[in-house]
Amino acid sequence: MDSRFLGIHELVEVDVPSVAVVVDVMRAFTVAAWAFGQGAEKIVLAESLGEALALKARHPDWVAVKDGPPAPGFDTVNSPGLVRSIDLGGRTVVQKTTAGTVGALAVKDASLVSCASFVVAEATARLLRTRGCDGVTFVVTGEDGQADEDLACAQYIARRTTEVGTDAAEFLRRAGASRAAGELAEGVRQGVHPDDVALCLELDRFPFAMVAAVEDSLLVLRSRAVA
Repeated sequence: MDSRFLGIHELVEVDVPSVAVVVDVMRAFTVAAWAFGQGAEKIVLAESLGEALALKARHPDWVAVKDGPPAPGFDTVNSPGLVRSIDLGGRTVVQKTTAGTVGALAVKDASLVSCASFVVAEATARLLRTRGCDGVTFVVTGEDGQADEDLACAQYIARRTTEVGTDAAEFLRRAGASRAAGELAEGVRQGVHPDDVALCLELDRFPFAMVAAVEDSLLVLRSRAVA
């Protein structure tokens, strides 16, 4: 399998990928996985805070999630430590973040868009193996493509797709030593739960992959069991 690792800004320079894996470890797609773990039916990836609020206004029963501190109109923030305490059974979540959702929307025209983090790494690798992908574009969403937690996760999934026995230890170590992990642990970022870093580094916490597709003009993320 031919793998390439691109930042969001680099996507404008290449053709639309056939298969894209969008990685945001800290924290968008760890939060998304926890939302599904808490029973969410689907997650709408919003293009802007305004769109998220508009969707929430039209659908008051939907759960709106954003980065940073709490804000009027939003139900919670982009923190796995907080989302894990919410019962989302059968509900729709609207998520807007600064990196993960932006990366997914940038490749929405790909034939397969998977959103990933360490908590769904093995399921994502199984999805790619099942599809028999010749080439995969991994979108490294954080820090203009330089976020080591996202790159480490992307490289691990790529390796795991072709080498099932790949050990995750070094990849997790890199993620734990990343700038994002330090900022979360030190409280530099807002809207943080003390357990967020540990939850983001919990390998294969969930047995499903996450696949995004356009539905009624919205990019919708759903969990997908992979045999």
